[in-house]
Amino acid sequence: MDITRRIRIGVSPLSWTNDVLQDLGDEIPLATCLHEAAAAGYQGIELGRKFPRTPQALRPLLDAAGLRLASGWFNGFLAERDTVEELAAVHEHAQLLQALGCEVMVYGECGAMPGDAPLDLPLSRSPPLSQVHVAEYAARVSDFARRIRQRYGLRLAYHHHLMMLVERDDEVHDFLQACDEQVGIVLDCGHAAAAGVDIARLIERYGTRIVHVHLKDVRGDVLQAVLAQNMSFNQAVRQGLFTVPGEGVVDYRPVIDFLRAFAYHGWIIIEAEQDPRQAPPLVTVSRARDWVRRQIERQEAD
Repeated sequence: MDITRRIRIGVSPLSWTNDVLQDLGDEIPLATCLHEAAAAGYQGIELGRKFPRTPQALRPLLDAAGLRLASGWFNGFLAERDTVEELAAVHEHAQLLQALGCEVMVYGECGAMPGDAPLDLPLSRSPPLSQVHVAEYAARVSDFARRIRQRYGLRLAYHHHLMMLVERDDEVHDFLQACDEQVGIVLDCGHAAAAGVDIARLIERYGTRIVHVHLKDVRGDVLQAVLAQNMSFNQAVRQGLFTVPGEGVVDYRPVIDFLRAFAYHGWIIIEAEQDPRQAPPLVTVSRARDWVRRQIERQEAD
């Protein structure tokens, strides 16, 4: 099947409004974000902090822009609470995704993150996976994944992420080895590169578990400075660590090969936490979409 028919290209609202750093894009209305995402040629968009959280309120906004909801992040606490509590906490979020036709739910583990403002702590204080009993934690995540699929028809897309439990190369491997096959993952190229994850090896070992893709790049010189100065995640974002795909040091060849060879079906999301004053969203995400299309079409022509 033609790759452009089985893969949908979406965008994250983070290029317009940051979910954590309130001053980055707070003045940009949601309507502007949706209009520009559609104008740039995107088929869908992920949830952001300005999005209404009921189907009745959100569906008309998406329909007016001609966009689909691709997925939405859920802050998870399975390192601290049981599956029953987590299912109660996720219910409204999962219902929203289900009602709007999503197939995956992005899940990030926040329960083990240190302090009240963990993204303001130095990256060296990232919680290691070893601080939890991996087999027990993986069993809870696996049970949670099975139940949200049964109840809402959503595949769990676990997000490896800087400053969270599953971050580094060995942690991604150990976690996935311990989990049930029901647990899918987000392949986030930016977080992988910044954490030293071998993207090509991750794809080779766990390609069938990748159910959602974030195409984000990393500026190499900024990464060096961030690590040398032991900055926090939020400081790294403000320094411009992340950029759109094709404009950093990530080697996207294995990713593009994966999108073809593994017959991946689903969303690829252009994402970059940037200051919209420094990276005007419409121009930036339009350039990124053009780059992704060229990469896909070049591979199709080979």
